[in-house]
Amino acid sequence: MESIWAILELLLISAIVLAFGLAAAIVFETFRRRFNHTHVEAPPVFEDPTSFKPVRCPHIFDPAEKYISLIIPAYNEEHRLPGALEETLNYLQRRAANDSTFTYEVIIVDDGSADGTKRVAFEFVKRHSVDNVRVILLGKNHGKGEAIRKGMLHSRGELLLMLDADGATRIDDMEKLENQIHAVAKKGQQSEDSAGRDSTIRISDVPAAVFGSRAHLEEKALATRKWYRNFLMKGFHIVVLLAAGSGIRDTQCGFKMFTRSAARKLFLNIRLKRWCFDVELVYLCKWFRVSMNEISVNWTEIPGSKVNLLSIPNMLWEMAIMSLGYRTGIWKIYS
Repeated sequence: MESIWAILELLLISAIVLAFGLAAAIVFETFRRRFNHTHVEAPPVFEDPTSFKPVRCPHIFDPAEKYISLIIPAYNEEHRLPGALEETLNYLQRRAANDSTFTYEVIIVDDGSADGTKRVAFEFVKRHSVDNVRVILLGKNHGKGEAIRKGMLHSRGELLLMLDADGATRIDDMEKLENQIHAVAKKGQQSEDSAGRDSTIRISDVPAAVFGSRAHLEEKALATRKWYRNFLMKGFHIVVLLAAGSGIRDTQCGFKMFTRSAARKLFLNIRLKRWCFDVELVYLCKWFRVSMNEISVNWTEIPGSKVNLLSIPNMLWEMAIMSLGYRTGIWKIYS
């Protein structure tokens, strides 16, 4: 009996030590990221593949030069990226041919890939010109959040769309997100008119974000997934609710659109580099009172997903850091 009690005491002490150690690690990491200086700060270098001359690198504070920028993070996407880019660029070219005001750029952010992703990306630059397709090289793997942040900060669009390299979401669904942002802008313009103010509002100056959503597919997914994956998904939703609050049902869909004004506020502050940066975006939208809407999009599961069960502990870790950082004021938000 005494040996059993001794084992229980040892387990209890071990659990307490582990809990304190984890708490200390979370606090340490939260303080380490408080100044937001751990990101890749070196400016990207765009190069014209025909002349090999460097092209000026824009910044999010510059005036918009294009109607829309599409930011695609790519990590070891040699095989999935070509099909997604072909579909995307064909769609963009069709719209540009029918509307002279529709100007675009596609920014591929190579997040330290070890395969031929860089080669594939530069082939599209050569085919479509550096004005329409650009590549940012991060050098080493930093995470999807960091790749998107880098692309957003060096884009030229009035509207900025992030989308995954696998082409899981139909590219023409971006019109749904566009229409929602234009509706928000129109509503703001009507408010200015009724208040007797100048109502000349550029779409890039309206702080708005639209989140593509797969929530309408959840019922079907619940019926086909393994029980433990459904359990983990529900648990993740609860943790997201505690960390960022309600408002967005599907935070993890990789199809999101921002106005230039919103992106300037959000991506200059974002600190999380990997999967949970989406949750941080929701939190920051609420902080800045950026208009948030969720729109259902067509989505197809593409083989080769990089999210797995091992991603769950990392997500929980990042959300714990985020919650502590913002709720205690350790992380300052700059406007």
